[in-house]
Amino acid sequence: MSDCATQKIRFETPTALPLEAAFDGGRITSDGGLLWLAKADLQLGLCEAISEHIPEWRKRKGLHSLSSLVRQRIFQIACGYEDQNDSNSLREDPLLKVVCGSLPESGADLASQPTFSRLENAVDTRCCRQISQALFELYLRERGKDGTPEKVLLDLDATDDPTHGEQEGSYYHGYYRHHIYHPLLVFDGESGHLITALLRAGNTHASNSAVAVLKRIVGGLRDKWPKVEIEVRADAGFAVPALYDYCETEGITYTVALITNPRLEWIAEDLLAEAKEHHESVGEKAKLFSEGLYKAASWEKKRRVVYKTEAMEKGTNTRFIVSTRTDEPKALYEWYARRGESENWIKGFKVHLKADRLSCHRFIANQFRLLLHAAAYWLLDTLRRKLVASGSRRMQLDTLRLHLIKIGGRVRELFTKVRLHLASGHPGERSWCALSLAFGGVHE
Repeated sequence: MSDCATQKIRFETPTALPLEAAFDGGRITSDGGLLWLAKADLQLGLCEAISEHIPEWRKRKGLHSLSSLVRQRIFQIACGYEDQNDSNSLREDPLLKVVCGSLPESGADLASQPTFSRLENAVDTRCCRQISQALFELYLRERGKDGTPEKVLLDLDATDDPTHGEQEGSYYHGYYRHHIYHPLLVFDGESGHLITALLRAGNTHASNSAVAVLKRIVGGLRDKWPKVEIEVRADAGFAVPALYDYCETEGITYTVALITNPRLEWIAEDLLAEAKEHHESVGEKAKLFSEGLYKAASWEKKRRVVYKTEAMEKGTNTRFIVSTRTDEPKALYEWYARRGESENWIKGFKVHLKADRLSCHRFIANQFRLLLHAAAYWLLDTLRRKLVASGSRRMQLDTLRLHLIKIGGRVRELFTKVRLHLASGHPGERSWCALSLAFGGVHE
């Protein structure tokens, strides 16, 4: 098929007339909701903050400013265009041009793929560290909007980003059974904010760099809010003495899952037998909780371990956590189980924002790209929070994108303004009105 933009395609219809389609509509965007991404970015100052830490690699003044390049790349990711190559077409999108500082018709087109490749390879470790700090400062500002928090819960998790070819830092991981990068993510377990995203090599243990990252976060939290109580929650990948020792030294409460071993199974043996007996006599699933003191060979002292035993039709299940919390075993375990919500946040980051699209050869370029995806996550999550605060139901980020961002519209550059014509009766219209109020807008 020809790539000619004016080629006509004919369709038969149930009506008396056939339908003829052609890509000749002119200045039309498929992402009318870009305006809200730009509005959120303006309020957060996010893209501008990131661009301040990117070195100017061009020997002569570039056609596109660094802030414009950062906006274009982050907005594209937020709209679902994670591939650099998408910019070759999107650089002419009239509304993307507007939100990046160029008029839709008379303004210059935006940057193409080669420019973004050079941009992502221009950064170094220092730049990424500064951008991470900028994201952390944004978190502190947004977290404190409703006043100084009494407690901050840090949910730590590791995830896999599949790699391909000879990428720097790519290694085969036995647990995931493919070559990966192994990012460390930290979310605020109470508010759901993404605090940081650290890229690590594929052969890195889940707990690697966790204490170093915690030191930076804890230091920043205590500088901002000296009296804030800090708590850590993590899965069994972080069950290492270095984490316990650091938390205990700093007065940080922690709850971490433990990998089952014969010694732990022996501790829970009697409780499991009781659960089996209850299941066999009643015929229903039995779930029991208890606690004990346990000292692994690598630990210098005994620590409190809470465990759960289950007996059901499918068999038995025993789980253990080590914690310095003082809750009763059942309440403590159920509180820990709520960290499953962080799995949904990771899903939003990886699946809906395509944060696993780390296809650069250089490791540090991929760390930078991971931070760009984190910035896109922040923009969409900010819009979601505003909609929820207005009374709307909470949506997954991909649903939010379809509902709010992916709206086709005609863009006209007039003498006194730029006009965006959207579809009448679009289901997202009510959300637009809600966001307009949330951002302090006025309807004409």
